[in-house]
Amino acid sequence: MELSLIWNEKYECMPQSELKALQIERLRETVSRVFYDAPFYRRAFQERGMGPDDVKSLDDLSRLPFTTKNDLRDNYPYGLFTVPLSEVVRVHASSGTTGKPVVGGYTRHDLEVWAEVMARSLTCCGATKNSVIHVAYGYGLFTGGLGAHCGAERIGASVIPASGGHTKRQIMIMKDFGSTILACTPSYAMHLALVMEEMGIYKSDLKLQGGLFGAESWSQNMRSQLEDRLGIMALDVYGLTEIIGPGVAVECPEKQGLHVWEDHFLFEVIDPETGEQLPPGSYGELVVTSLTKQAMPLIRYRTRDITTIMAEACPCGRTHRRIGRFVGRTDDMLVIRGVNVFPSQIEEVLLRIAHTEPQYQIIVERRGQLDELEVQVEVSGQFFSDEVRRLETLERQIRREIEDVLNISVRIKLVEPKTIERSEGKAKRVIDRRQL
Repeated sequence: MELSLIWNEKYECMPQSELKALQIERLRETVSRVFYDAPFYRRAFQERGMGPDDVKSLDDLSRLPFTTKNDLRDNYPYGLFTVPLSEVVRVHASSGTTGKPVVGGYTRHDLEVWAEVMARSLTCCGATKNSVIHVAYGYGLFTGGLGAHCGAERIGASVIPASGGHTKRQIMIMKDFGSTILACTPSYAMHLALVMEEMGIYKSDLKLQGGLFGAESWSQNMRSQLEDRLGIMALDVYGLTEIIGPGVAVECPEKQGLHVWEDHFLFEVIDPETGEQLPPGSYGELVVTSLTKQAMPLIRYRTRDITTIMAEACPCGRTHRRIGRFVGRTDDMLVIRGVNVFPSQIEEVLLRIAHTEPQYQIIVERRGQLDELEVQVEVSGQFFSDEVRRLETLERQIRREIEDVLNISVRIKLVEPKTIERSEGKAKRVIDRRQL
């Protein structure tokens, strides 16, 4: 990769030995900060008989306490802040659907760090100061919109703060304003692509070159469809409100895992049941520790996202290690008749079958003592109006291929186009009626 496609060569290409030295220095500073300024962490450390001076190397990380989403909610809203509120210049919150939202606070320094890691991430997608970056993530308490926006401004690109909604207007703006980079959720990018086709606007009518998509899991098959329909290079970006927002990790054009910006975030993969660290190549739960956050640094935050650490060097020239694309979450994993099912497994199957639209919904119900799984799939308009025999053949094909992957029986329901509700933010793929 040419150095022009790397935003910060000094840090992105820093030798691993120097990165590790920087990490332990910053980890010790962070541990000291939370111990003295956050009562929650002081208690957690003291319960383990530990203090800041006990952290001498990165090997000591496994001795530190975990932080969970419940801990954040128990300390809502400002209980984990380590600076006075007068030093907090912005507050974001998660878009969680249950309980209190998860709050993230930022000092001016934190916003500078966030802009830096997002500038690196957008540069991976081909952004330069000459780019026109169309931000269709939601603005407001959600971190997506302002995170991408500030990264784009740090690069010096032209930013279009479109936010979500008004899809046809967004397409008009992308066409008329000459947008070159699209930043939004992958499901909304797909919705934009489908509406473009309905409007008779072709990818050749736009100047789009890259897409930075995050905030939800998406498959390699969806990547292929987005790249084909929009004529772009589609890359995955990862982040959490709890840690900083988007920009914790990102794919480079090699598309072989996501580089975690290791000078700002320390990461591990653990066995979600035992909490033990797992070696590179093993799939488990991603755990992230803040290294440079001032307002609300977190120690060993359990993300619930399932991935693996990739130890091999990346051909792109960046030295920051990578994690694999996420295969699901421990809290969105469905257990159906004793079998672990991730929505991403079903999506992989559907997106490789002809005559289906990239819109689906998974419905789980309990009949008597038995859980039943139904997958509703939109079929292309022309095919849906075709003869019943062909629909039955397609239904059998989908059911057979999903059952081959999941090893459980499923029901398939083919539905007309535009039947399943569209989302301008995170797509709601699962309806679990067992909990209603």
